[in-house]
Amino acid sequence: MNRTNLKAFNNDWYQPGGKIKILIWYFCNLLFMKSGWMPFSNLKVQLLRMFGAKVGKGVLIKPCVNIKYPWKLEIGDHTWIGENVWIDNLGEVKIGAHCCISQGTLLLCGNHDYKKSSFDLIIRNITLEDGVWIGGNCVVTGGVTAKSHSVLAAGSVASKELSSYMIHRGSPAEPIKKREIA
Repeated sequence: MNRTNLKAFNNDWYQPGGKIKILIWYFCNLLFMKSGWMPFSNLKVQLLRMFGAKVGKGVLIKPCVNIKYPWKLEIGDHTWIGENVWIDNLGEVKIGAHCCISQGTLLLCGNHDYKKSSFDLIIRNITLEDGVWIGGNCVVTGGVTAKSHSVLAAGSVASKELSSYMIHRGSPAEPIKKREIA
């Protein structure tokens, strides 16, 4: 590796919000969302709405959920977000109605361009359409759309579109069979 050709790492172009807003959210997230002592989902939903998230009715948010920027988050009606989910939404994250994001899952909108010496920040949105189930300890990367009622099996990595009414498994996730709903 030729270190003399490295450019300075600089992603100043990315401005997700005002510094005061980000700082206040950081502490609210730490105290009320990420901590295990706040079991009341309704309070978390109200807090997210106060910071600009669009959150539907009947949403359940379990303890120890980490959300980077609520003003870049949309959650549909009757969606469940499990323990230790991390929504690292440098970009927009849209979660449809009647979805389940199981425990330990990471929704990751940001990455870096490893081909450039400046290691440029890459931001891509994530969309989970209605009825999607993301299994425990999964990773969903930026640019992914999980189509209606698709499933990502536990421990899998989604780096491309998930087909509607299909179960996907693996790293990278591939469709393995049709989802039958009774």
